Order: sequence, then structure tokens, then C-alpha cells
Amino acid sequence: MPLHIETPLLRSAPLSRANNREVWLKLENLQPPGSFKIRGIGHACTVWKNKGATKFVSSSGGNAGLAVAYAGKEMGVPVTVVVPETTTKRAIHFLKQEGAEVIVHGKSWYEANALAETLIEEGVAFIHPFDDPLLWEGHASMIDEVAKSGLTPDAVVLAVGGGGLLAGVAEGMQRNDWANVPIIAVETVGAGSLNAAISAGSPVEINITQTVATSLCARKVAHAAFEWTQQRPVISRLVSDQAALSACDQFLFDHRMLVEPACGAALAIAYESSPVLEHYQRVLVIVCGGVTADIEQIRQWKREAK
Repeated sequence: MPLHIETPLLRSAPLSRANNREVWLKLENLQPPGSFKIRGIGHACTVWKNKGATKFVSSSGGNAGLAVAYAGKEMGVPVTVVVPETTTKRAIHFLKQEGAEVIVHGKSWYEANALAETLIEEGVAFIHPFDDPLLWEGHASMIDEVAKSGLTPDAVVLAVGGGGLLAGVAEGMQRNDWANVPIIAVETVGAGSLNAAISAGSPVEINITQTVATSLCARKVAHAAFEWTQQRPVISRLVSDQAALSACDQFLFDHRMLVEPACGAALAIAYESSPVLEHYQRVLVIVCGGVTADIEQIRQWKREAK
């Protein structure tokens, strides 16, 4: 049995009315650990356990680590997650609640990841948070579910951090004959690693500036994610922190569900009725989820955001 669930596909009445088009939501926020991450990470952990792994190690500021912790608990495999100092107390609480050992190290994910890699030894499987073909294969299953429902959208909107979701969704679209359906890839202004890669013609390391969407803060997007931009239609868009936060707040009001700012970035395209949607009558938004921020924190960030 897979560790993820088949999530609901919902036509959003508020967003459909506001955009004068059909807006559909794939509710990955309803996965047991709170985000789409469990699809790929659950698949990777299953593969590694079947190969004899007796421990999982990961590096993550939140959702990927939580998915590894959840998978380890369900499989009876101990888990260590190395997180950077920027990780919220809420995220650390949830990691420990799932039984993971949590090590706080470094000012960024890159420093936390460097330490995590030193913990790899015989019997230990390292679970990367976004850059692994096993993850993309697992993430692709969400598109299999949408295709099975009979819905074929005119465009798919998703958030991009390291690019694992983009790579997985693109893989799923390819195998369901949606190769010509564009992906609208959304990042916050302070974390546009995919946008920079497209502009440069290859993945490049960027300087992350201040952004509340910490789950999107990858200095360099996965090469596989960039490669998909060369093979199929991918439209890059940047949104402000304020737009992402406002989308989180409004989504809670409209659909009674809380998501974190990284997910709010994708929702902002629909909540702002972005011109990028004007050519598409049926739009699918991947509600990737995330549990690292509560509504009080989101509203505080919203007051402080420019």
C-alpha cells in the first residue's frame, strides 16, 4: 500500500467565479503529513527499505522532512532530519511528533544538507527533499489521479522551490498525453531560481532575498526541472510575498483550509486573476499544502510584507 492517499479534485466556486473560467484544485494539502511531498518521498522510502535500509536521513526546513518522518514511522524505520536555524518551531514540533530525531544546523538548507550527507553510512538511506528521480516518479501519481477523473485542463498552475513538484507533474503529464498542456510555474520574487535558470539558459545559483515562502528557497533549481522547460511549455511567473500571503488568508476563508505561503504563491495566480490565465478556460491548481506556518504567523507576515 502506498503511504499517500488519493486526494480530492475540487472545482472551486469562488475562484471560478472570480476568473470567469473553471478553476480546479488538486488538494494535496490533505495528504497525511500535510503536503504533496509524501507521494515521492513515500515511494523513495519504500524503495530504499526494500533494498535493506535501516534508517532514513534527510535535510529539510519542514515539509519534506515531515514526509520522511511520517514514512519512517509508518514503516518502523528511525529517521533523522537536519533542519536549518530558520525552521519554525511549529515545523520542529511536527517533526518530533512523528518520532524523528531533529538536528538544527546552519543558517540555510544548504548548510543543513551538508551535515545530513555526513550522516550517510552502511544501511542509511539519504532522502533528498526534491532532487531525486524516485521523488518525481512518485509525485507524478497526482496527475494519474486527475487524468483518471476525466479532467484534462488547459493549463496547470504549481509552485516551484527546488523543482521536485514541477519535475513530477511534468512526468505525470507526459505519460498521460498532456505534453502540450502548459505548466504555469510560480515562485515568489525573493526565490526565483527557476525563473533565473530560464533567463540564463541553464540552472544558475541565485542569491535568495527576503521571502516568507521559505519552502521555495532553493538557490539552484534541480536540473531535471529546468530540462522540462526546454521540452514542453512552461511559463514562469513571479508573485510578491503579499500576494502569496493574501492568497493563503483568502483560501482559508473560501475553502476552510490553511496552507503555507509557498502554496499561496500558486494560489495567488488565481486570486489575482493573473493575465497569464486569459487563454485557458479550464485551469488546474496544485494545492501543494504545507504545515510550517499557522494563521497568526501568516497574518503577521502579511502586515509586515511590502
